[in-house]
Amino acid sequence: MRFGIKTVPMQCGYDELLDVWEEADGVGVIEDAWLWDHLLPLAGPVGGPVFEGWTLLAALAARTTRLRLGLLVTSNRIRPPAVLAKIAATVDVISNGRLVVGLGVGGTYQPSGAGGIAGPNPAIAEYAAYGLELVPPAEGIARLDEACRMLRRLWTEEVVDFDGKYYQLEHAYCAPKPVQQPGPPLLLGGWGPKTLRVVAQHADSWNIPGPPHNDISTIAERSKILDDHCRAIGRDPAEITRSVQTHAFTDDPHRTRSTVLELHDIGVDNVVLNLMKPFRKGLATWAAAQIIDPVNAQLN
Repeated sequence: MRFGIKTVPMQCGYDELLDVWEEADGVGVIEDAWLWDHLLPLAGPVGGPVFEGWTLLAALAARTTRLRLGLLVTSNRIRPPAVLAKIAATVDVISNGRLVVGLGVGGTYQPSGAGGIAGPNPAIAEYAAYGLELVPPAEGIARLDEACRMLRRLWTEEVVDFDGKYYQLEHAYCAPKPVQQPGPPLLLGGWGPKTLRVVAQHADSWNIPGPPHNDISTIAERSKILDDHCRAIGRDPAEITRSVQTHAFTDDPHRTRSTVLELHDIGVDNVVLNLMKPFRKGLATWAAAQIIDPVNAQLN
C-alpha cells in the first residue's frame, strides 16, 4: 500500500500549503501529494481564497523534488482538453517527470424529471460564477472519453487532428512533450457505472472518495464493477491502481488508521490522506508518525 496526502487549497495561504508540501517531500513514506480543482470554496466564506489548481501545482512542483503530484481531480469542464494537455506537459517538465494527471467528468446537472442523487449541487453556483457550462451526465462522460483519447495523442504524436462529437482539433502541436513517455499516468475519478467504463478503457489509476463520503462496502462494490468492465474489453483489472482518499483526523488518528486497514482489506493500493486545516508545520510528519507508520507496521 502506498500513501499520499491531499491539501485542499481553500481558506488558506500559499505559504501554509508550501510548508506542508516541502515537509512531505522529505518524508519518505509519503509518495504523492494532491490538490483539487475548484474555483469557489466549498466550505467557509463564499468569497474566501481558493487557489487555481494547476497554477498552484506548477509552483509546488518547482519547490519539490521527489513527490509524485497532481489534482484529485481536474474537471474536464473547466479547460478544453487540448489546453489541459499543454498545461500538463508543462508541469511534467517542471517536475522532471513526476506528474499524475487526475481527471474527472466535472460539473453536470440532472435534467428535469431525471433520477439521481438528491441534494445540493455545488457546481451550479461555481460554474455560473465563472461562465462555465454544465452538461447532462451522459454528455459529460462522453466528453471525458474523448478528452482521454486526445491527451494520449497530444503527448505522443507530433501533430494531431481530431474529429470527435464534442471536440475537434486541426493541426494541434504539443511541444515540448512530457518527460514521461508515452505521457504522464492518467488517473480517472468517479464511481458511476458508466464513468467506470471510461476508467476501464483509459485509466492507469482509479480514484474514489472514501469515508466519510463513501463507505467501504460501496467502494468494494464499485471496484468490482470496474473489474467487470475491464474483463468485458479484455483488460486485466490488475493494471489499474485503486486509489482512495479519506480524511486524516488529527483528533482521532485511530479512526483514520482503522479506515485505512479496511481499505487495504478490499484491495486498495493507494490511500490519499486528506489533511485537515489548519495546515500547520509538522502536519506531514504527524501523518507519517500517527497513521502511515503504524499501519505499515501492522501490515508488515
